Amino acid sequence: MALTKRKQSAEKEELIENGDTNVESGRSNIKGDELNIAVLLFLYTLQGIPLGLAGAVPMLLQNRGITYTQQAEFSFVNWPFSVKLLWAPIVDALFWPKFGRRKTWLVPVQYLIGIVMILMSSGVTGWLGTNEIAPSMIHLTASFLFLNFLAATQDIAVDGWALTMLKRCNVGHASTCNTVGQTAGFFLGYVLFLALESPYFCNKYLRTDPEETGLVTLASFLWFWGWVFIVTTTIIAIFKHENNDSNSRDDPVRGPSDIVKAYKQLYTIVKLPAVRTLAFVLFTAKLGFCAADAVSGLKLIEAGVPREDLALLAVPLVPVQIIMPVILAKHTTGPAPLSLWLRAFPLRLLVGPLAAALVALTPTLLGNAGPSYFYLFILLALYVFHQTCLYCMFVAVMAFFAKVSDPTVGGTYMTLLNTVSNLGTNWPNTLALWAIDHLTYKSCSLPELGDNMCASSLEAELCKSKGGVCNTRIDGYYIETVICLIVGFLWLQWGRPTINRLQRLPATAWQIQLFHR
Repeated sequence: MALTKRKQSAEKEELIENGDTNVESGRSNIKGDELNIAVLLFLYTLQGIPLGLAGAVPMLLQNRGITYTQQAEFSFVNWPFSVKLLWAPIVDALFWPKFGRRKTWLVPVQYLIGIVMILMSSGVTGWLGTNEIAPSMIHLTASFLFLNFLAATQDIAVDGWALTMLKRCNVGHASTCNTVGQTAGFFLGYVLFLALESPYFCNKYLRTDPEETGLVTLASFLWFWGWVFIVTTTIIAIFKHENNDSNSRDDPVRGPSDIVKAYKQLYTIVKLPAVRTLAFVLFTAKLGFCAADAVSGLKLIEAGVPREDLALLAVPLVPVQIIMPVILAKHTTGPAPLSLWLRAFPLRLLVGPLAAALVALTPTLLGNAGPSYFYLFILLALYVFHQTCLYCMFVAVMAFFAKVSDPTVGGTYMTLLNTVSNLGTNWPNTLALWAIDHLTYKSCSLPELGDNMCASSLEAELCKSKGGVCNTRIDGYYIETVICLIVGFLWLQWGRPTINRLQRLPATAWQIQLFHR
């Protein structure tokens, strides 16, 4: 979400440099743009639905017998938004002028999202499995990966359309639509879905007579939103027209040949020594956080915390997420915005052992009555602490990106840095999920199978077939938490002087034109 905001800011700067001063001098006046803002807000909300559902699926699967290795495989569905830069130039360059540069991609992609959701609704119940039948991870991963790929492509088209749909003086509202819309869509697909799908939540808060199922299923939720995509896309295709200004100076990409130019521009930025060093920092910095970020929530569910309670923690944090960037802005506007990032880094490392301690104590604290208000307060306090550290680092790194990005290349510079930063989040999280099973030590409860360590699916099945149980002797989550803590503090010994050196570099070290001279 922030990626789009910064990208739009950079493109706005490019318009000013090219002589379009309306952005800078014109005051915001939404009169005449009310419908356009509503359309953008709705499109970004639709975009958040697949993201929210992809985040909810691991929660549904956690107590259905899947391994953390399988959770790691499913985590690849989150990658398309992190690597969309790879095909963004194609979306920008290839279009049908008569239909509209952005609608050429937006309309068919949204139709595809709707169709894929409806097709998924017919088989997703079986893919999720039951207590007796294992989930089909191949079908789930492939379908949600494709769904998020389409959503990422839709994001590219909507980001571009936002800059021409609104008047120049209102272009800043596009980032607000992006932030609010994606947050609302993720809330609908994640929090609302998990709440309405949960028999526990529905029976406790929404029903007078308890039932064994929730108000919705993943199949019915997908079916409903699939038709919402199809119907609303049809309305937009017919009634919402796009300004066809592809031949003007504000729309410089005119054909497929510009795809090559765009990729060459990216390569030119990557060749800068300062950018390569920063990319390595961004790509490795979050290794120390991955156990807490990727595994702790799943471990809490495994320990007995209802998944809908974890999802509802996001509700009171919405004001925090809105206020924090405003509060932190004064700490990131100086010459060294990453100083805040460095101060938050060791505090965020402490989230790992604190979360591990809570996971270890959860079975004792929960008892048979479920989570008490005291337990939920502790969980919320830890979550707020984590989010505060995360936002300190996030706002600081976004400010640094804005400070060093060369405005002569528009939003490409900012988008590239955000792509590397997002990848630096995704690959450690995937690695953390994959490593849990390999760091966990188990043994079969049957004495006659004393050498059976349940290390493979065959050994586990043999133990269960004989009436035994695979008992966990050492949980790999705790080993991984210690490893992440050590790696994080070791990384900081190298990262602190490296980041301080990057902050001291002159502006010329980040400019591509001077690099060519």
